[in-house]
Amino acid sequence: MCKYENNIDGDNDQNPDEQGDQGSPQQEMPEAEELRRQLGQLTDTGSVTTNNGRHIVHCLTIIGQVEGHYLLPQNSKSTKYEHLIPQIVAIEESPVIEGLLILLNTVGGDIEAGLAIAELIAGMKKPTVSLVLGGGHSIGVPLAVAAKRSFIAPTATMTLHPVRMTGLTLGVPQTFTYFQRMQERIAGFVADNSDMKKDRYIELCMKTDELVLDIGSVLDGEAAVGEGLIDGLGSLSKAISALYDMIEQEKETKEE
Repeated sequence: MCKYENNIDGDNDQNPDEQGDQGSPQQEMPEAEELRRQLGQLTDTGSVTTNNGRHIVHCLTIIGQVEGHYLLPQNSKSTKYEHLIPQIVAIEESPVIEGLLILLNTVGGDIEAGLAIAELIAGMKKPTVSLVLGGGHSIGVPLAVAAKRSFIAPTATMTLHPVRMTGLTLGVPQTFTYFQRMQERIAGFVADNSDMKKDRYIELCMKTDELVLDIGSVLDGEAAVGEGLIDGLGSLSKAISALYDMIEQEKETKEE
């Protein structure tokens, strides 16, 4: 990376006849431009690719509400799933990016949109680490556990509750069956991607003695780790260190 940057931004005082096998700036320029193009393509929606550390990692943010098939009001902070999905695909396919860091501070949102993003993250081969900051509520829970390693700040919280729908709801058996099947999907995903059992997740979702105006549970950082929902307590530096370790372990495995 430094070699490319020097050839583009810095002055090259070396005599062309003395460059030898290093090649000319004109020969390396297209490669450097392609590298920058690949990195720049993923920085238009609040995310960023960093190459100042030991490895090149992409930081993806999921904030506010996860917006699904219906637009949220303009005064609402939202993460649009149609923006995140192609980004995740591009990150997985990029030969430059070595790992993905996901920062979450979300109140939840559209269930199917959130699950779609979580399923994509869980299916990535590249090292992935998530960090819950502030809160990772509702559908933010599957998003947090979708990464290969998950962390939560000690002061952050996560709310587990049953599936809810807004708008017109028909009071017929088919509606309640649909709700139950959706809840099973979420509980199964969480159980498959964390150390929390499916029955325990559903039990915490159905608690009636904790929330005043709702049913469910609120777990702080320590409780989320104690329940096996999140892998560990930590802040940004710990999450990045874990991601670096995963990247290096993967490289060692490939070399063997």
